[in-house]
Amino acid sequence: MLRAEHITVRYGEHTVVEDLSFRLEEGQWLMLVGPNGAGKSTLIEAIAQGVPYAGTFLLEGRDIRTLKAAQRARKVGVLAQKNAVGYAYSVEEVVGLGRYAHTSGFLSAGDGEGKARVEQALAATGMTKLRHASVLTLSGGELQRTFLAQVFAQNPQLLILDEPANHLDLIYQKHIFSLIRDWLRQPGRAVLSVVHDLSLAKKYGTHAVLLDKGRCVSQGETGAVLTQDNLARVYDMDVYAWMRDLLSQWR
Repeated sequence: MLRAEHITVRYGEHTVVEDLSFRLEEGQWLMLVGPNGAGKSTLIEAIAQGVPYAGTFLLEGRDIRTLKAAQRARKVGVLAQKNAVGYAYSVEEVVGLGRYAHTSGFLSAGDGEGKARVEQALAATGMTKLRHASVLTLSGGELQRTFLAQVFAQNPQLLILDEPANHLDLIYQKHIFSLIRDWLRQPGRAVLSVVHDLSLAKKYGTHAVLLDKGRCVSQGETGAVLTQDNLARVYDMDVYAWMRDLLSQWR
């Protein structure tokens, strides 16, 4: 569904992502993992056409640069790590904006399934009771769930998520990741996400790309990528031992 070919992103003389290539196929959940500064969020910005880059992203065989914004929005949904709001829109209005690419106007009659998609997205993310609340009054976690609902309402084929559990309580972390996994089970879909929590990456990711300083250290099936040796090389510590030590506190 998505193929990256020799992607490089530079800010002046500083190279953030260097000659990165990977493939994302239908039914896969690809986790982008690595320490801070590895280039994970920058790569997502590049896919979303938010930063200039060298190389090519192919979406179902087409250069993503050649697609109009509305065409991309029907196929790709992007949840950024930080979502700023400056107007007192209601939760329902923000979620409804996810349908914009499917119609000529906001929730217009031309979008036959728009209202149903918004209702489903609000229910799935636990935001139905807050549908009329101003987004300016929401907590960080509630705002994150609102924008995730917007992406679900968009109903894309490819979900691109930058720290989808950011600001979320444990119960909603579990809920959101389980929900994304269920969404992925439908045909013609794939997910690419940035995660810092390696436990979440191992539990939910089918595949992974391990980055360090903008370069790919390893990629493939999650278990083959997130090995003890690979993680020690990137994080400069025994990650497996640290995780086991943390788990031992709950026994």
